[in-house]
Amino acid sequence: MTSYIGFLRGINVGGKNKIKMADLRTLLEEMNLRNVKTYIQSGNLLFESDQTEEDLSQKIEEQIKKTFDLTVPVVLRTAKEVESIRESCPFSKEQLSKAEASSTGESLYVALLSQYPSQEAITTLSYCTFEKEEFHFHGRDVYLLFYDSIRNAKVTTKLNKVDSKVTIRNWKTINKLLDMAT
Repeated sequence: MTSYIGFLRGINVGGKNKIKMADLRTLLEEMNLRNVKTYIQSGNLLFESDQTEEDLSQKIEEQIKKTFDLTVPVVLRTAKEVESIRESCPFSKEQLSKAEASSTGESLYVALLSQYPSQEAITTLSYCTFEKEEFHFHGRDVYLLFYDSIRNAKVTTKLNKVDSKVTIRNWKTINKLLDMAT
């Protein structure tokens, strides 16, 4: 049995794509997923299954469409992969402190891609520089550090071109989900 953490893109944002977490838990339980939990209203899931990540993502997306009439991308990681995300943060303590001191909100985020980006996409984006923003690719994840606010970020628009299913979570959410999974 594998422990998964799921990230739904774009639900309960600005009054759009509303899904109650209790309804989402019920849906996942009806799909025979085990130990289903949710965290906050922005579409964070924890569950266990013997199915593959690819099958699960597709099935959850299909059931959300069928049940709620919403097209919602679902990105999955195993709990071990999320643990690796936490352990692999490429930014130094100095960078994090500087960003936290100047940011108007959270400064550290992770963009979770549904698939590995092409080398061409990584190279193209790596040539981009954004004032008050840093990013680092690590497999299917992109670490984002903002010295202002994510609301003013330009890299996020570029990431949507790398992977249309990309979804972003702040560092506190990543850590909370991992704590809940272990």
